[in-house]
Order: sequence, then structure tokens, then C-alpha cells
Amino acid sequence: MVPSVLPADFARLGDECAALEAAGVDRIQWDVMDGVFVPNLTFGPDVIAACRPHASVMFEAHLMVADPDPMLGAYVDAGCELLIVHAESVTHLHRTLGRVAELGAQPAVAINPSTPVDAVAHVLDLVDMVLIMTVNPGFGGQAYIATMEPKIAALRQLISVSGSAGASGAGIDIEVDGGISAESIGGAAAAGANVLVSGSALYRYEEGLAHGVADLRCRAEAAFRA
Repeated sequence: MVPSVLPADFARLGDECAALEAAGVDRIQWDVMDGVFVPNLTFGPDVIAACRPHASVMFEAHLMVADPDPMLGAYVDAGCELLIVHAESVTHLHRTLGRVAELGAQPAVAINPSTPVDAVAHVLDLVDMVLIMTVNPGFGGQAYIATMEPKIAALRQLISVSGSAGASGAGIDIEVDGGISAESIGGAAAAGANVLVSGSALYRYEEGLAHGVADLRCRAEAAFRA
């Protein structure tokens, strides 16, 4: 389970990161938006760097930006161990992913709902994870696009057929981000996603973050094993 901090209290982001770690999350996702690639503005590297001492879990930066290349180093220096770039925003995807690895971070690639999985077939050996967006990026709280589930399954099949073990040699994760809730997480996991990002739905659990993380993880694991 990977929470997005987009619904968190921005005035208390350090405390929010500590609370998420205490709730048992696997890592924390930072949705980085530039107002160009998506119509929203969020976190610069200085904000993330200020929060880094408050949690020891991995930070991943989802770079929803028009030109990620000039800022890769800044987000690694801020404490992000995994960088996700969008296939749609990068001119030379091989080069960008290689640069992420050179900087010492895990490279990952994301694709929007309208982008076919074939767009990442040629870079599977260069990534540790592929992110399939199950909403159009830019805002939290959107409805899950269930028609992405066959796409998740197609990506799982593509990875299997390719025989690729990814950049690290440990295998390629499939992450899903957008509208992940108690109602939708099972479908995404059953289709083949093994890393699930939840934001608004996680923060809506009245019983608290720890209960939400445990409930969503349980639902995902049951569906993934089925």
C-alpha cells in the first residue's frame, strides 16, 4: 500500500508523513505537478526535503511534469528513492530512465489512460515499475476508470512474455494510481497490480489511517492471490 499525500494537511506534511509510516504504509508517494503537463501545482523538492527527516519509509516522486529531465537530480537530492516519469512527457525515454538510475534512484515509467501498454514495451529492462493511471492525472478524488483493468492484465502479460526482470533484476512491479478505494482495489489487484496507490479514499476512513491501510491491503492481497 502506497498513500498519496495529496489529500494530507499541507501545513503539517512532516507530521502527516510520520503518521503514514506509523500506520504501516510501504512507502509514500509525492504527486509532483507543474501546471503544464497537468492543470495543478503541488510539491517542489524543497518541500519533500523538509519532510524527509520525519519518515524512514521510501519516498517516490510521481513526476507529472512536462519536462522532468532538468529536475531529476533535485528530487533525488530531496530524498526520493524512486522516480516515476511519464512516457507521454519525455522525448528520449531511454535516456531519461538511464539518468534516473545513474542518480541512484529506482526508475519507473507511467502511462495515462489513453496510452497503450505497448508504449513501454521497449523500456521494460530499464524500469523497476510501470504505473498505470486509472484516472486522468491532475487532481485527487476522481472516479476509478474500471476499463483500465484489461490494460493492467495486458501489461502483466507483456512483462511475462518479455521475460524481463527489470532494471534491478528483481522483477517489475505494476502500480495503479487513481480512484483506488475499498470498492475498486480488488479489481485492480485481480487484474495484476501489486502496488496500489490510495489518497482520498484512505483519508476518508473514519477509523483512522492504520485501519484504512490494513483494510485496503487485505482486500488487495486477497484479490491478487485469487
